[in-house]
Amino acid sequence: MRWNGQAIDASGSDMLPGLESNSGFVRSVTTPEFAGVTFHEVLAKSALNRVGAIDGGTWGMTINPYRGCSHACVYCFARPTHTYLEFDGGSDFDQQIVVKTNVADVLRRELAKPTWDRHPVALGTNTDPYQRAEGKYRLMPGIIDALADSGTPFSILTKGTLLRRDIPALVAASERVPVDLAMSIAVYDDELQQSVEPGTPTTTARLATVRAVRDAGLSCSVFLMPVLPFITDTKAHLDDAIGRAAAAGATSVMYSALHLKPGVKPWYMDWLARTHPDLVGRYRSMYLDNTYPPKDYRRWLGERIRPIMRAHGVGLGRVDPATGSMGFSVDGPGSDRAAGVSPLKRADPGWERGLRQQALAPTRSRVQGITNGVPTLF
Repeated sequence: MRWNGQAIDASGSDMLPGLESNSGFVRSVTTPEFAGVTFHEVLAKSALNRVGAIDGGTWGMTINPYRGCSHACVYCFARPTHTYLEFDGGSDFDQQIVVKTNVADVLRRELAKPTWDRHPVALGTNTDPYQRAEGKYRLMPGIIDALADSGTPFSILTKGTLLRRDIPALVAASERVPVDLAMSIAVYDDELQQSVEPGTPTTTARLATVRAVRDAGLSCSVFLMPVLPFITDTKAHLDDAIGRAAAAGATSVMYSALHLKPGVKPWYMDWLARTHPDLVGRYRSMYLDNTYPPKDYRRWLGERIRPIMRAHGVGLGRVDPATGSMGFSVDGPGSDRAAGVSPLKRADPGWERGLRQQALAPTRSRVQGITNGVPTLF
């Protein structure tokens, strides 16, 4: 592994953000309560990552306290990032978890710099900050406090019900800075959910977390992502999903069809061959030479799902193309392009400038992965 160089100046430009120095490796840990999982504790050089969208004009800031994810979602788009550490994107991604143990302290130093402009920060856009490891390492309370203390707006996207532990801290933070929260819930069939997302909390538990967030007075969106072609795109499943999200109090729903990057496709197709062998041929025709499903399919999905959303009275949210974080609802009753924008998006110093630029641009999005206003995050 790339922990071997222990010299203080050992570095590599191809390492993961914040892990450029091999001297940051501390130790590897296994514990009985996390059977089969190894935690690699590191001292990160940086906490904030600047990421850009492929439209060339949008950028965002993210924090990733962990690399790898024990949620083990077979479709996870972040799997290829683990290969940077000479792990594989399959079982290693699920079981070899990199933990930035000093991330909160490093973040405070970065946020205290005079050059920090309080740009909104997104968490949970690569690997999940509330995966099971968070119960052991408790990195998020320090991150939340550091962001709030510095006046920095932030968003959190998670599948983890451990978010409930930090609701009091999030409520307190929301009194000082804009905070956006979202729960990712893609599958509403219990057997299927445990097959395709074997390390995640149950759908019922995640919906209960949405309700707990809403009862605390905070907004909480639901990411219905990814929709799995020919598996979770039936009217019955979509109606059940959106109805239950609405009943839990979701402030908006965001959806997109599955996309399969080259480093993800083999792992997903292996799962598909074991669990739905009859669909392998159809998936090959859709994804063999493509990351995204055909535009016709995405258009069909939009035409199917939007009436269901309207029937349940839930608005359509949008996703920031740079970070993948939630941003604003545009389809809610009485909303317009500006009125539907969340406080987090409004707090972005560049938002108004970007809005003016978009008003001058063609109405059809130039960002790959957004078709008919539907983001394809996975």
